Amino acid sequence: MLPASAGVLLAIALTSCMVSSRAEGAGGPDLAGEASTLATEARRVSLVQKLGVDGPVRTLYVDPSGRWTCQDCAGDGVESNGTLKPDQTQRLQRLLADPALVGETDEARQYKQGCIDALTSTLLIPPGLAISSQDCPGEEKPPVANKILLLLTQATPAEYQG
Repeated sequence: MLPASAGVLLAIALTSCMVSSRAEGAGGPDLAGEASTLATEARRVSLVQKLGVDGPVRTLYVDPSGRWTCQDCAGDGVESNGTLKPDQTQRLQRLLADPALVGETDEARQYKQGCIDALTSTLLIPPGLAISSQDCPGEEKPPVANKILLLLTQATPAEYQG
């Protein structure tokens, strides 16, 4: 198994302001509290992608209104902007409010990357959910997070496969 790529870790660290503070030693994450928060407010989401060890980090930010900014999504250093269609925004918000996401986090699944040179996609959902997957044969995809990934990659320049 491979450790998480440095680029994805850096992106997660840079977006740590999205992570809610938790008391250490309180017996682990407050899953009920996170699930409750997910269901009650509009969410923003970030998608951080990296192809292999040496590929550039591509980052997509989507706010609750559906406006998005994609940095280096085509690997050309260009920033793209746009807006999801209203039905896409509504579907995204429904998926982001799904309490099942708490059980799909890297922490809950004890996720470890298993492929070299695969596209690694990490969804960052405040307040502190990180859900990663790879474009890797045989890898089981977290169901709700994969629906979010598909929606985002079909509606923006972000990629589903490497």
